[in-house]
Amino acid sequence: MEEDWYVCKNKGFFKQYNFVSTWFDTDFCSGLLIRIFLNQQNSDIPIYKVDTNKNEIALTFDISYNERNIDEILEVLDKYDVKATFFVVGNWIDENKDVVKKIYDRGHEIGNHSCTHPYFNEISEEDMKKELESTSKKIKDITGDTKIFRPPYGEINEDGVKVCESLGYKVVNWDVDSMDWKNIKDIYIIDRVSQNATPGSIILFQGEGKNVENYLDSIISHFSKSGYKMLKISELLYDDNYYVDSSGVQRKKE
Repeated sequence: MEEDWYVCKNKGFFKQYNFVSTWFDTDFCSGLLIRIFLNQQNSDIPIYKVDTNKNEIALTFDISYNERNIDEILEVLDKYDVKATFFVVGNWIDENKDVVKKIYDRGHEIGNHSCTHPYFNEISEEDMKKELESTSKKIKDITGDTKIFRPPYGEINEDGVKVCESLGYKVVNWDVDSMDWKNIKDIYIIDRVSQNATPGSIILFQGEGKNVENYLDSIISHFSKSGYKMLKISELLYDDNYYVDSSGVQRKKE
């Protein structure tokens, strides 16, 4: 059965969009728009979502430059006993080792988000490896090893995915963007996430928006009442015997 999933190809790399559930980046898509179908297989693109019939989703937070709302985020997650995944930048870790440790000690997962937050489609293979390995070491020294990676800005080409996979990383993006980084009204953030997430969704928060404790509380409350379980990325993803289809959905092989 077909679904209206699309990828936009621009400057040699891809982004995935669903016109119903995901904000459409018209600037990016000034390049080539390609319609795709769910049964096509392509392992060299990031994972955007997981195919599952269970009411399970993952909440993820990208932490790049500051920690101003982390305490508020952790308090809300604790309130509902929800565990999430925090993708952190290596340069940020240098000044915030105690914060990384605090996130981890509260039961959450730490993922790699590069060291200097570059556009991965604009750097060499050697520099990609340096970005990954530098941050991986910093994380390992604090919390232990991690093998999940989110490219800065969600942008990475097929060669970049291959580099990451050669180092043992799963490359993870998202299918639902909360847009909280735009400081839009709480109700719009709540509606975007609660109306568009479905089983297997990976939800992106930047955690830098105003009133994060309010909209995050409402979103988690909604999913809890709707019977959803919120997992860490490593708990949601399949470990083996899977493929990633052309829409970025990770599927179990039959």
